[in-house]
Amino acid sequence: MKPINVGLLGIGTVGGGTFTVLKRNAEEITRRAGRPIRITAVADKNLELARKVTGGDVRLTDDAFAVVADPEIDIVVELIGGYGVAKELVLKAIENGKHVVTANKALLAVHGNEIFAAAQKKGVMVAFEAAVAGGIPIIKALREGLTANRIEWIAGIINGTTNFILSEMRDKGLPFAEVLKEAQALGYAEADPTFDIEGVDAAHKATIMSAIAFGIPMQFDKAYVEGISKLDAMDITYAEQLGYRIKLLGIARRREQGVELRVHPTLIPAKRLIANVEGAMNAVLVQGDAVGATLYYGKGAGAEPTASAVIADLVDVTRLHTSDPEHRVPHLAFQPDQVRDVPVLPIEDVVTSYYLRMHVEDKPGVLADITRILADSSISIEALLQKEAAEGESHTDIIMLTHQTTERNANAAIASIEALPVVQGKVVKLRMESL
Repeated sequence: MKPINVGLLGIGTVGGGTFTVLKRNAEEITRRAGRPIRITAVADKNLELARKVTGGDVRLTDDAFAVVADPEIDIVVELIGGYGVAKELVLKAIENGKHVVTANKALLAVHGNEIFAAAQKKGVMVAFEAAVAGGIPIIKALREGLTANRIEWIAGIINGTTNFILSEMRDKGLPFAEVLKEAQALGYAEADPTFDIEGVDAAHKATIMSAIAFGIPMQFDKAYVEGISKLDAMDITYAEQLGYRIKLLGIARRREQGVELRVHPTLIPAKRLIANVEGAMNAVLVQGDAVGATLYYGKGAGAEPTASAVIADLVDVTRLHTSDPEHRVPHLAFQPDQVRDVPVLPIEDVVTSYYLRMHVEDKPGVLADITRILADSSISIEALLQKEAAEGESHTDIIMLTHQTTERNANAAIASIEALPVVQGKVVKLRMESL
């Protein structure tokens, strides 16, 4: 049978991994796809690197637009990244009637609605398994494997850099800045790590998963995003003493009034499986009404794990290449006319539990004043840790874990607590999820 011709845009880490795995496992992949899948053209600004990776076996060019215009190319694999030229190339490939495979979570989270609409109109597929959690097949699980379920919530450790940093902070008791330098030295963090440590990368991925889970448009601009750069190693230690681990979670939850979409450091009970995901690994926990909780774990980045997801998409597209567009799996799991514009709730309306740490004067009556304020805001306390003041010190830490309340309630209570003359500085607030 005639091979499927693939044009690869970008032969960096993931592009190189894709070329290598596709070549190494060619026979196995052909047996599964029903016909050979071959990369016939590669576009990259660094032609020397492209030549080195491919051995010069394919057509090389530094003009990606020439590849998306090539009538011989059936599928375009976009591994350039970013929002700029990648968007132009993807839309041009679709316009030219080509299927697209991409690992570009930023592009889809921000411009996915426009891209999927263009693909729908043209009758082509946009596949993006590699955009979320590297080699873990979470998109396929959400879109197909769990299709019988009303998905209630998703909680994911979906950024390896931040998970590595938090694991090291907990294991070694080191401050954030020191561990970040270590992560950069080991290649787990970029020279400019902002997208990772401030939660933006995780929010892109959470946005994509929420759209598939709930049948809503991509709404990245509505996500609440908070990173780990201000997290104190002291809070990781206190959380541990209370039986919790702190992880940067991407959370999407269905509520009556709308959808919660948020990324932030979160306390999770240490006995939960997901709380024990360490280092640069990823994990996604999905709660469905029929199946209950399912956990997906594996490598969230790297050349070959991500290539695994890219090639799985290539096989899917190859199998469905000649099928009627009306009978393919929809991009966002729900039929395009059934995608509903459900509102994403502002963070003030989110309902969760809280970890509160306050530095207070060590004298009688302080705890009573604080608990009274919480009671007035209808916030009940689940656990309490009061540290003894060090010798010669007049202040100490009180740590409280609350039961569920709205963020608005918690913020009002914290403002009142901070106004007490016995409380020094700001109250540290972290969110908790029992999962």
